[in-house]
Amino acid sequence: MMGLMMDRPLLTTEILKHAVRNYRSTEIITRTVEGPIHRYTITDSERRIKKLANALTNMGVKYGDRIGVIGWNTYRQFELYYAVGGIGAVLHTVNPRLGPDNAAFVINHAEDDYLFYDTTFAPLIAALRPNLKTVKGYCVLTDADHAGEAGDGATTYEELIAGESDSFDWQDFDENTAVTMCYTSGTTGDPKGVVYSHRALVLQSFASVLPTSLGVREGDILLPVVPMFHVNAWNTPYSCLMVGVTQVFPGPRLDGEGLYEMLDSEKVTYSAGVPTVWLGLLQYLEKTGKELPYLKKGMCGGSALPEALIRGFKKYDVELQQGWGMTEMSPIGTVNVLPPHIENLPLDERIPYQLKAGRALPYVDMRIVSEDGHILPHDGTSDGNLQVRGPWIIKEYYKAAAPTLTADGWFDTGDVAIIDPDGFLQITDRSKDVIKTGGEWVSSIDIENAALLHDGVAAAGVIGVYHPKWQERPMLVVVKKEGKDPSADDIKNFLKDKLDKIAWPDAVEFVDEIPLGATGKVLKTKLRKMFKGYELPA
Repeated sequence: MMGLMMDRPLLTTEILKHAVRNYRSTEIITRTVEGPIHRYTITDSERRIKKLANALTNMGVKYGDRIGVIGWNTYRQFELYYAVGGIGAVLHTVNPRLGPDNAAFVINHAEDDYLFYDTTFAPLIAALRPNLKTVKGYCVLTDADHAGEAGDGATTYEELIAGESDSFDWQDFDENTAVTMCYTSGTTGDPKGVVYSHRALVLQSFASVLPTSLGVREGDILLPVVPMFHVNAWNTPYSCLMVGVTQVFPGPRLDGEGLYEMLDSEKVTYSAGVPTVWLGLLQYLEKTGKELPYLKKGMCGGSALPEALIRGFKKYDVELQQGWGMTEMSPIGTVNVLPPHIENLPLDERIPYQLKAGRALPYVDMRIVSEDGHILPHDGTSDGNLQVRGPWIIKEYYKAAAPTLTADGWFDTGDVAIIDPDGFLQITDRSKDVIKTGGEWVSSIDIENAALLHDGVAAAGVIGVYHPKWQERPMLVVVKKEGKDPSADDIKNFLKDKLDKIAWPDAVEFVDEIPLGATGKVLKTKLRKMFKGYELPA
């Protein structure tokens, strides 16, 4: 027997319609690439989104066509999200940090028909153009007065929509239609394409606004530092609109001072970004003595949340919570929302729980699998390969030549993890970054996070280096804080009461800068190249 309910498609345009009906005066605020602050309401945004939908239709953009964008978090890119998806086309958000070779690869692989870009990226576009095979036209995300030499024959966004009607009749179509696509960062091999459906992103939005997830609601003011090209800014352009959250887009200013200005002037209550961003903001606060009177909570994802950041922001009455997910998961899989009996513990007792990645969102299934394929218990001690499945988790990569899932339908994340009996996930490392020493696994993440507690350490990365007896031993690579000069022995001694003996690094090396990947993670492939042939001290 089947249920007798209406079969209405789950489309992102329905989120927009809902927001206009219920939160019409809620603001969307942007620090523009041109400089000034731009603000308008959800109602204003809908008018411009409809004008853009008409413009795209008149350009000949059809159902299933791909539209590329290389841009900062701004109101114009926000409008692209809804207009492109609303006509059944696919918005391909291109990560400019991929570099010219990988950026050209993903644009060609996706077969983008048109490419929108902010003026900042005009030099990148100029370098890419001769190598792009499918792009028929370009549009600069600005107006005629600010295009300058960035246009190079391209139209400007404001000219594109200027003469269009602000009336558009959104059509229904299959909810499994593609709406956006992103590519993985390509740290091993070519980047891989992940194509999101309307259904997946609507379901993710419902789950991510739950109190046991981001828990945002009308009246909150959220600044997503995480870029729109990084898994759709963790889906916030959809989830925030769904519940009437004021969105504050930081544009190109992502340094500590730039973020502080927006957090303070717009009275932001919630923000989201990777650890390197939070670290930059914390260092700015410590250097200037400024406070954060409005910010209450921050989501930290992309890589493990260091204890030093939790303690650092606690001084400013800001709670940093950890989440975990992937490009392949749309992206949120878990969020660390502590149950009341843990939340009320003193800080020192609470931190071990805060360092976990949290519990799974509804409909996200997780399992731990040993190297020989056995399913391991969720006992808080067994660690193995983390595999997931769910309605917003990838089925296959775009144009995949090989199967993406396991034989029984799970996606192998590439992470090594532990799950405790209460469902809390703890990522111990990436499978390719685990250090195998004397038959034991050592987490590079644990060593990095412990090192960041040292008041002379600004950044840290750990790799395994060859050892004739133990196979591999950890080497710690450190960037010193400005004005501090710790020695290798200082740091080694500091770590002795914070790590098991097997995890004590055999060497500490100092560098001016640690290489970061396209999404802000420590790029250990480059660290390994930097220290290729390194010999541990006797």
